[in-house]
Amino acid sequence: MDTSRLLRTTGTVIAAAGLLLSGCTSGGSGEPGAAAASLPSAPPSPDAAALRPYYAQKLTWRDCGVPGFQCSTMKAPLDYANPGSGQDVDIAVSRRTATGPGKRLGSLVVNPGGPGGSGIGYLQAYAGIGYPAAVRAQYDMVSFDPRGVERSSPVECLSGSAMDKYTQVDQTPDDAAERAELVAAFKEFARACEAKSGRVLPHVSTVDAARDMDLLRGVLGDQKLHYVGASYGTLLGATYADLFPDRVGRLVLDGAMDPARPALELNRDQTEGFETAFTSFAKDCAKQPDCPLGKGDPDAVAARLKEFFRKLDAQPVASGDPDRPLGEALATTGVIAALYDESAWPQLREALSSAMNGDGSGLLSLADSYYEREADGKYANLMFANAAVNCLDQPAAFTGPEAVDTALPSFEKASPVFGAGLAWAALNCTYWPVKATGKARELTAKGAAPIVVVGTTRDPATPYKWAQALAGQLESGTLLTYDGDGHTAYGRGSECIDTAINRYLLEGKAPQDGKKC
Repeated sequence: MDTSRLLRTTGTVIAAAGLLLSGCTSGGSGEPGAAAASLPSAPPSPDAAALRPYYAQKLTWRDCGVPGFQCSTMKAPLDYANPGSGQDVDIAVSRRTATGPGKRLGSLVVNPGGPGGSGIGYLQAYAGIGYPAAVRAQYDMVSFDPRGVERSSPVECLSGSAMDKYTQVDQTPDDAAERAELVAAFKEFARACEAKSGRVLPHVSTVDAARDMDLLRGVLGDQKLHYVGASYGTLLGATYADLFPDRVGRLVLDGAMDPARPALELNRDQTEGFETAFTSFAKDCAKQPDCPLGKGDPDAVAARLKEFFRKLDAQPVASGDPDRPLGEALATTGVIAALYDESAWPQLREALSSAMNGDGSGLLSLADSYYEREADGKYANLMFANAAVNCLDQPAAFTGPEAVDTALPSFEKASPVFGAGLAWAALNCTYWPVKATGKARELTAKGAAPIVVVGTTRDPATPYKWAQALAGQLESGTLLTYDGDGHTAYGRGSECIDTAINRYLLEGKAPQDGKKC
């Protein structure tokens, strides 16, 4: 498996130290997760006069420059509460038409997570060519960059050089000066986002993206939405189902999030998830002749990694980039990036071994993959969109540094290695310039067709209990379990999982609730 591809698609999940949580909720491309925004009891009808022109628009498809794929742009209202204002956002869309043979089943929309992950990048680099041939034969494979992401009215914040500095800020502050530096970094990040993207920041919530997805369904000519969402993409899919239960077709929510858990709990849960994933890595590492963390039980291996981080905090090592030596912050991000998939474990062992011998380039490369930093120093807008969505979807996990102090013991209990850093990373939404519009709440999607929720027992970024919770909340949810390591399950080597999901997508037959692979 191409690890760089994996880390750029399904691996978008904790921010500043990850996506999905992005410090304020919990994408990634991861975040990186966020709980669903509060939803109106009766979403506006697409037949409403102000929305009718949007649903009536015709997409003009053009060549993407990527063989086999077409691209287009869809207009959506900037503010769904005032769709007649005349202010729009551009939503970039891409597709690969069904290859046949067999009956065309409609469009299959895919989302890789984040929030902030590029759906178009995921489609063109993986889903549109790597999904099972039988699925691609009968579905038009479709994705879009959600509003605020990459090609769709993107959120912009820091320059490349400023992001380089931001990613190096110490996230385990030891004294008042380091705490002040971290708070200042979060505030500067927020100010830059407001200055460059103030128009779109109030309108990039998961609810907004879900409404865009229904608009896309209508414009594509599909009566029902067929959808596969990974990681944060499960929250997007569940939000859609709760808003539009009568338009749910075949929905797969893989690596599920729990929309009912508040930000603090989500962040702490994910911290525990990374500890679980690291324990699996540590057990395997101790069996390998090239394990740089030595032998012994996982606690001993973890203690050695924590000591290595402590040394980097005091004295970074060379990385091949004189402006970015490998300190504790970048090293932690590099390790977290590799925990998303067990196929990256050999690469992590090699990178750690090199770093312990004074060459931090391997861990820096992993961190760059995670942050979507290119060799020329430019960053994709993943981290910007991640924070923008998460900070809008739920109130911040913490009210200030003192609240982090109070929570630190529970985070460090959840993960002795990563707890402190992930707790402090969860402070970033505290300083966000736009007030959150949503809150944690259950999503039931009453009246929807069967929805398949997939959970992996040792998933680092979306803990298994989140899948259990979401499947229980959704009135028509059915839980499919993969007993294994890594983030998400579909298309990652389990014939049992793939067979069950393929049958559902192609025949509409959901696996029995509680099925385990």
